[in-house]
Order: sequence, then C-alpha cells, then structure tokens
Amino acid sequence: MNFEKAIELLQRLIATPSVSRVEGDAADIVEATLASLGFATHRKCNNVWVEARQHNSALPTILLDAHIDTVKPNASWQRNPYCPTIEGGRLYGLGSNDTGGSLVAMIVAFCRLARREQPYNLILLASAEEEVTGVNGVRAVLSELGDVDFAIVGEPTSLQPAVAEKGLMVLDCVARGKAGHAAREEGVNAIYEALSDIEWFRTHQMERVSPLLGAVKMTVTGIEAGTQHNVIPDECRFMVDIRVNECYQNEELLAKIRQSVRCEVTPRSTHLNSSAIEAEHPAVKRLVDMGKVPFGSPTLSNQAVMPFPTLKLGPGDSARSHTADEYIMLDEIREAIDIYEKVLDNLIIEKITRRDETVG
Repeated sequence: MNFEKAIELLQRLIATPSVSRVEGDAADIVEATLASLGFATHRKCNNVWVEARQHNSALPTILLDAHIDTVKPNASWQRNPYCPTIEGGRLYGLGSNDTGGSLVAMIVAFCRLARREQPYNLILLASAEEEVTGVNGVRAVLSELGDVDFAIVGEPTSLQPAVAEKGLMVLDCVARGKAGHAAREEGVNAIYEALSDIEWFRTHQMERVSPLLGAVKMTVTGIEAGTQHNVIPDECRFMVDIRVNECYQNEELLAKIRQSVRCEVTPRSTHLNSSAIEAEHPAVKRLVDMGKVPFGSPTLSNQAVMPFPTLKLGPGDSARSHTADEYIMLDEIREAIDIYEKVLDNLIIEKITRRDETVG
C-alpha cells in the first residue's frame, strides 16, 4: 500500500460511521484491505490484526496498534462529519485525527517493514472500543496476540513520542449521616460530613511527583444529596476524577485515599493505570536521535491496558480530537509513515523475561 491508497482508505473509514461498540462496518473495511494486501487476517469482535510473517517464538514481538472507533460527532460540526473533504492539505472528517491518520500510516509502514526480514515479530492491530475502554476492545485480544515485548500506540501526538501517560481512576464516594427535621436540632447532616473529605480531595498533594506527568490530580466533579428542603439528608454522594502519574499504581493510591478520608470509597475500576517507558529503550533512543522530544501525555489511550512497554506516537494534534470539524494534515500522515518505518526498521529489542520462562 502506498500513500495515495492510504488516503483513499482513510476517506472510506471516515465515510463509515464507527462509534464505539458499533465499529463492525469499519472493521470489515480494514479486514478486507489487509487481506487484499496478502496478509492472513484475524478478528475477534471488531478487532482486526495481522502478522508480518510466520511467528518465530525465539524473537521478541512488536505491536502496532491504532483504534478504529470514534466518539459521537458533537452538535458544533459545520461540515458533514461523515463526508471526507480535502481542502488546503487538510482532510476533514470524524476520526481523521483521532485516530484514522495513525491507522493508515501504520498500515503503510507495516507493509514496508514486512517486505524485509526483521529481528522481531511484527503485529498490526486495528482495535475497537478504545474511546470507551470497552471489554471488547484491545483487552479482548491481548491474550490472542501472544507475548508482546513493545508496542507503539497510534494517537495524535504531533509525531513526538509520549513516553508516559496518566492513568485514570474514578471514585464514587458516600458520606452518611442521619435523617431529621431541618427545623429541629436533630439528625446528622451528610453534606456536612462530606465537606472535610471533599476539602481533602481539593487540597491534598500526593507525595510522589513525576518529572514527566507532574503530580497526581484529584478533582471532585459531581455531588448529590437531599430530597427536600426540610429534611436533613442522611446520605451525600460525590464523585472524584483522579489522574494518576506513573509513580503510583491505582490500587496503591486507592489504599492511601481510604486511609485518609471517612466516607465510603468505591472505584469504578482500577485497571486504567499510568504507564511509562524507560528513556534508554532502543525505540525512545532512536526517536531522540531523530530530533523528537519525549513528553508525558495527560490523555488516556490503549496504553493503560497494555502490560508491556509502550509509547504513544502518531500524526495529528491531540487538541483536534473530539472537536467539531476535526481534520488531519496530509503531510502529517506522510511524515508518520516514514517515522514509523525508521523507528522500527531493524530495531533491536530484548524479549521480556516472564515468570513462566524462568521456571526450571
């Protein structure tokens, strides 16, 4: 596949609605395209993947991943989000920037790399449900891919390597009191019981601060209590959005929070951990040698559920994602193809030593 065919593919994908959990038609297009290029395709749910050549268990494995799902178009679009339009070197359309540009650039680079024998196994994955971190997205296929030793996650990073990414943990908190009549000195007001905990979330600073991602950020983003004006509320519920740096695992942070507040704390999940890759990783060093500047990303991606070294790299600008009249520059895609190829061509990485490999 060449650059021109990649743009045609991206236009087809833009014209095919693929909101999270209903990406089947887009997956069909990707699957048919990869099959037409001569690769044996694999599919689970709406995730599609191929290997560059027959798997060699003695070699490490590298994964290229980009998602095919999109958010719903918002009401501010002035264009038809499903009508791909090229104007002034920009390709407009929903999913063009997030993250269709990465996907088609990865496909072209994958085809180029597959022509030459590499010192690793190479897998290309077009994943589903990334925007909602769904159970039928990348998590559903990781066990099917075998042991992966390194991955590049395609997301709009202005083609700079995101070598760390903040994790996410959402907490549902409940402060309890005792109902009573507001006109009398009775009851225990659950709102007042919650105030000290809310203030703790607002002001507390976790000890470990990342040089790339900064401090852990905790934000109370919703509160609900009371049924009528003359009843002392016996329950106050509030939710907290926590953006976690790579210095903490979510479970560790959760334990610290529970030790510090009086309310009941229930996480919606703890699996979206922060991630970081070592500065000495061969892919990072190669990117730095190319003049790229590593940075820490505040936004979540499939990296959060990948239990192996990853970095995030792709064409486009994160600020354009989820916005009206989303677009990507054609030159950004062209450059991304070359960067993916240059980073990965003959890249030497080590296999990760896993527990089952050390037995005996």
